[in-house]
Amino acid sequence: MMFATEKFTDPDAAYARVLEIYEHNTAILRDAFRQFSSGQPMDQQRVRACYPFVRITTEKSTHTDTRQSFGFVAGPGCYQTTLTRPKLFHQYLLAQFRLILQNHEVPLEVGVSDMPIPVHFAFPEGIHVEGSLDPEHLRTLPDHFDLPDLATMDDRIANGTYEVDNGAWREGPHPLALFTGPRIDYSLHRLRHYTATSPDQFQRYVLFTNYAFYVDEFVRLGRRLMEPTDDPDELAYRRQYTAFVEPGNVTTWSANQEGAETRAASGVAPARQPQMPAYHLQRADGSGITLVNIGVGPSNAKTVTDHVAVLRPHGWLMLGHCAGLSASQRMGDYVLAHAYVRDDHVLDDDLPLWVPIPALAEVQLALQDAVASITRLDGYELKRIMRTGTVASVDDRNWELRDHRTPLLRFSQSRAIALDMESATVAANGFRFRVPYGTLLCVSDKPLHGEIKLPGMANTFYEQRVAQHLQIGIRALELLRNNGIEQVHSRKLRSFAEPAFR
Repeated sequence: MMFATEKFTDPDAAYARVLEIYEHNTAILRDAFRQFSSGQPMDQQRVRACYPFVRITTEKSTHTDTRQSFGFVAGPGCYQTTLTRPKLFHQYLLAQFRLILQNHEVPLEVGVSDMPIPVHFAFPEGIHVEGSLDPEHLRTLPDHFDLPDLATMDDRIANGTYEVDNGAWREGPHPLALFTGPRIDYSLHRLRHYTATSPDQFQRYVLFTNYAFYVDEFVRLGRRLMEPTDDPDELAYRRQYTAFVEPGNVTTWSANQEGAETRAASGVAPARQPQMPAYHLQRADGSGITLVNIGVGPSNAKTVTDHVAVLRPHGWLMLGHCAGLSASQRMGDYVLAHAYVRDDHVLDDDLPLWVPIPALAEVQLALQDAVASITRLDGYELKRIMRTGTVASVDDRNWELRDHRTPLLRFSQSRAIALDMESATVAANGFRFRVPYGTLLCVSDKPLHGEIKLPGMANTFYEQRVAQHLQIGIRALELLRNNGIEQVHSRKLRSFAEPAFR
């Protein structure tokens, strides 16, 4: 079946054509792979199918609403992107299509691109060719199918280093989105591998943590919210969440929804914990809360945010523990980061150190209001337990064993009040990928003042603070959600020549 490029002024019709092209072309690859893997004769020697694309061509700048941070192109020209997994991105694509049509009053063109779909990515749930094919079939796989090509999956668009091949600005095509189809597919498969949950389960508001204690508390909370209640106020709150999903896509449905009695738990817990397990407190519209335990270190923080970013979340927060650097801090105090010392180094090649990572007022206010709400402290009294300041993130967990003169000088000159290994990475990748970000840490030790983390002290600290800290993070994300995505997607995250898609 051949798909001619067509123009659409109806976003639903444009989406339907994208879906039709994608489903048809991936079905071709799946059917051919089944023939190939079973040893049946191939209908054709080499099988290729390509991603759908969407394109806009405009001769003038017609966007007029200066409050918006996305949904419009930078100027006259041709703009295009390849698309994948339209069912997963249904509401997202419709929203982007509507804004572009509204802002530019020119049709969307939808057709088949010349970018091949790797056969691995034609299977949304993944295929494991190494395990399912004998050595001969595995050796000849590239002769019959396109395989993932790293040259099509880099982050030049997000990094701002993408250049139009022909060098002519008016001709283009210029990027319409931050990520191409192959780049998205790569991350979706990586997410399943690292978190042991399907990308379909992820919600639009994300918490990252570096300690399993937060996971334990989140699981207790998620399971409790799924239980029935007779309290009218509690019932209203619980009804906003429809399911709780754990690794292995183990799903507990809310007992407070209509028809709950007919929905049984599903999924199978993995035999072993994944590297960065994810848990999802879901809402029907996908605007619930996902928690990912990224473990310790900037490398994990970069890895998971590289992949979560393709889902285009409305915001992510880092909740974790830190070393307090100020003598006035106490164990259990909170640190609201408003700046970062980037000694993590994992993003230096993607985001130069001279690029500032600004605090986002909308996120900062939500975090501050959440701390006040949960602790019932306000105004000047809030300063008793929370400080706003610079967080230094390092790539060496044993930084204390270095010659103290160098790190102490950097902490002093930067006015750092807390130190960890992940926060600057999470914030910097939020900036790089245009995802609203924030950091709220809890002081768990004060190594510069002789209060190092020891088992007895740590256990008491965890018992007292983890539940409250998690409640604050959840409340902050709920406040951001209630304020609306137009408020949280700040213009501070976008440059003067941005892709139109959020």
